[in-house]
Amino acid sequence: MAGKKFEVGGHALTVSNLDKVIYPATDGHDAVTKAEVMHYYLAVAGILVPQVAGRPVTRKRWPDGVGSEPFFRKDLEDSAPEWIARADISHKSGTNTYPLLSGSGAEAGTDAATLAWFAQVAALELHTPQWRFNSDGTPANPDRMVFDLDPGEGVSLTDCAKVARWCRDIVEDMGMACVPVTSGSKGIHLYAGLDGSHTAEQVAAVAHELAKALEADHPDEVTSVMKKSERAGKVFIDWSQNNGKKTTIAPYSLRGKDRPTVAAPRTWEELAAADLRHLTFDEVIARVEDGCDPIASLGFEEPDRLSTYRSMRDPSKTAEPVPLSRPGRRDSRDNHGSAPIFVIQEHHASHLHWDFRLEHSDVLVSWAIPKGPPLDPDLTRLAVQTEDHPIEYAEFEGTIAKGEYGAGEVKIWDSGTYTREKWREGKEVIAVLHGRADGGLGGIPRRFALIRSNKDNSTKDDANWLIKFMKDQSVASGDAPQAGPRREAANPAEGSSREAAKAASRSSISIEHLPEPMLARAGTEADVQRGRREGETWAFEMKWDGYRMLAGVGTDGVALASRNGKDYTAVFPEVAELTGLLDGEAVERGGAIFDGEIVALDERGRPNFGLLQAVAKGDRDGEDFDAELRYMVFDVLQLGAPGASEAQVRSLLRTPYAERRDVLGSVLKSGDVVAVPPSYSGALDNAVTVSRELGLEGIVAKRADSVYLPGQRGRAWLKMKFQHHQEVVVIGAREGKGGRSGGIGSLLLAVPNDDGELIYAGRVGTGFSARQLEEIEKRLRRIKRATPPVEVPAADAADAWWVTPKLVGEVAVTGRTRGGSVRHAVWRGWREDKDPSDVRWEV
Repeated sequence: MAGKKFEVGGHALTVSNLDKVIYPATDGHDAVTKAEVMHYYLAVAGILVPQVAGRPVTRKRWPDGVGSEPFFRKDLEDSAPEWIARADISHKSGTNTYPLLSGSGAEAGTDAATLAWFAQVAALELHTPQWRFNSDGTPANPDRMVFDLDPGEGVSLTDCAKVARWCRDIVEDMGMACVPVTSGSKGIHLYAGLDGSHTAEQVAAVAHELAKALEADHPDEVTSVMKKSERAGKVFIDWSQNNGKKTTIAPYSLRGKDRPTVAAPRTWEELAAADLRHLTFDEVIARVEDGCDPIASLGFEEPDRLSTYRSMRDPSKTAEPVPLSRPGRRDSRDNHGSAPIFVIQEHHASHLHWDFRLEHSDVLVSWAIPKGPPLDPDLTRLAVQTEDHPIEYAEFEGTIAKGEYGAGEVKIWDSGTYTREKWREGKEVIAVLHGRADGGLGGIPRRFALIRSNKDNSTKDDANWLIKFMKDQSVASGDAPQAGPRREAANPAEGSSREAAKAASRSSISIEHLPEPMLARAGTEADVQRGRREGETWAFEMKWDGYRMLAGVGTDGVALASRNGKDYTAVFPEVAELTGLLDGEAVERGGAIFDGEIVALDERGRPNFGLLQAVAKGDRDGEDFDAELRYMVFDVLQLGAPGASEAQVRSLLRTPYAERRDVLGSVLKSGDVVAVPPSYSGALDNAVTVSRELGLEGIVAKRADSVYLPGQRGRAWLKMKFQHHQEVVVIGAREGKGGRSGGIGSLLLAVPNDDGELIYAGRVGTGFSARQLEEIEKRLRRIKRATPPVEVPAADAADAWWVTPKLVGEVAVTGRTRGGSVRHAVWRGWREDKDPSDVRWEV
């Protein structure tokens, strides 16, 4: 039968026999056709591809269905489309060419089309090794360790699950998190992430020792011996699949069994179920649609852009910041609604030059300019691109020791933020720099162009660029963002104490002198464990369910600024207690700047976000109102009153976190409202236990050597939530029905993507009281507009009306659907302390 052409992921794909039965009907399951196999692989592409990306894919094919004889295929078929990516592996007997999936967002269409082609040739099972290819096409070290728990005769899947938990205990004691996968065949696979610093031989040796240790501890239930005659009544721990030449069935791959089962990643809670069983492809599709991907943390990551930087520096010998872990993805300032930063450093090395650095993709892309940045449009100068530097380098000044790379004095010539007009990777950059008032750029915006002098990279001089001070500087002087933190006064909340507001206005302390708070990125326990394996020391704080607030304290008053720069001094007058709690050097210098969070405690002493909102609105007089405010201070940024002379101030921004905590304990006493909660430096599990016992939403892990980076989402601070709360932008409302007839039935929501573009994120219709809905409707009617601000599905838009997307709320959710909407959302309240530009997905 002639094939038909379809377009998949932008590629033409010829398919045939779509109605051919691949899995015959069995008890409890209908027959499955090739079309359904293809549908499965396209449905799970988003979570399967990250697991196999960059790995050579060996296929096990059943051209005539699972009742026929299968065969393995390593070499890419001659009939394969030209657009399928491929890589070679040389063996003694010759060279094999394997198909590859890239995992790159830019190649997502090609990856999906490749999976569809696998289905077309009935390649049901996809097998891959534990390593990926390097960028030069050579095999890298393994990035994961795997154990195949194979049940012997008379052993059940639940028995395998018990052994899996024993394995997990040992693996986690080694500082690694592991994920179970029910193989879809007989047993369970366990995957643990690695940092790529060890060879396959070394990993296999460790895996073998672990298997032997479990066998010694449980000789009647576990064996590590390859002989099948030794496996009866036991679980065989196959450690050998860590050999660089061996492969394992890929997570989310189909299996060629009687039923269309899948190698399905599972949660540990699922593994404890008494009725544990293998999942079929339709069950896995349903999990994907619900956003369930337990093995996501072991998926493909972009290359480490700081590997060259670290390889050239010894952290024990240089004063430069040398992060031990790679920069995180999608967490640069430009991806979070805040302007990216720049720094120009005067570098007195063997030859004086200026280092010109722009934040991009979570690193500082760097050039060395021998004669300094030109400030004359008639000048064009050489700029030699050097290795990417960590974001922390923007704060670096000091001496690089003799004998070290770049030895000499480094001074910050100018720094601030920049507006990115154009960034063509490796070719051209146009940027407007907004430096300091006393900086080398003269305190006014400056517009530069960087152009690759040899764009085709064909010679050894491909690191050479040209930097030009552009003739047209009008854009630079137009609507440039401020180099310093943006501060705007918020209207005091309705009902706030007029006396407190008057007192605040008499204070000489102003929020204009407060920096922006440093931000944390979403992280996991595995991130901390990975850092500890690399020698990092971490401390843990509770994640309070409140308003982030910086406090400037002087002898005659306090100023409070929220994360988005609004003045909350008059809203929370109780925090003025700070003036009487200063101690030690803070008293000597006449003040301090603190970072913390304001929370409202309920009758059980637990933070209650709803009560805090009532306080923020001035609604403290209701009969049922019973809350106590606390300002939880967890950091000190400066000793000396905000706005004081330089001689009176001791900045702690570049002081490591652990030292700042010591200073905090010596300069601030606790009071009735102000508290200094503990920082836990021991086991992560202890902090997690405390947080759960207190009913808190999570913890924040902070690297002990981290400096304070105002306004930046530092990779050294990780927030780990146990309760899923998501900030959202309200874009409209649907008309109510039944008991809500005549009012609002639900709110329509949006969340910005990584580029800051608002994307529809579903609805919330629960969690409101009747009074709240009335107040919300009054507020939204004032900002009503005629058209939806984002594209909304017709089913949700049918009876909706729209508002300007300027208000931020928060919902509790159970997760995020595959389609990108909040799942089981419950309204928690408005976030007056946040702007829409602050919002990003956190679940």
